[in-house]
Amino acid sequence: MNNDYKNGINILKQMTDTNGEETVHSIGEIFPDFEDKMISFGFGQIYSRPNLDLKTREIVTITALITQGAFEQLDFHIKAALKAGLKPEEILEIILQCAAYVGFPKACSALAIAGGILKKHKI
Repeated sequence: MNNDYKNGINILKQMTDTNGEETVHSIGEIFPDFEDKMISFGFGQIYSRPNLDLKTREIVTITALITQGAFEQLDFHIKAALKAGLKPEEILEIILQCAAYVGFPKACSALAIAGGILKKHKI
């Protein structure tokens, strides 16, 4: 296990309530090398950089996912944002801000995902 992979797993542990490897296990079942790159590069090299904290990184990530319409990843990152210290009101405000720049359809899709998480966790 290389250092980037170890760093990536440590970051994932900070972002989730589970073991970091469990978070991406389903991807590894399909393509282990893809999982390795995602953990080593995405989390081990990018998320572990020093100049932004996890809270700020999640603001950027949530915004980018909404902008792209990549809603399948949004659930994970909204939960990670809450764990990193974002308040529900801040997440909702990010979604509203995105509506002005990427459109209400994408913001409505994001709001449905966020609403489900917030209701489920009674936040």
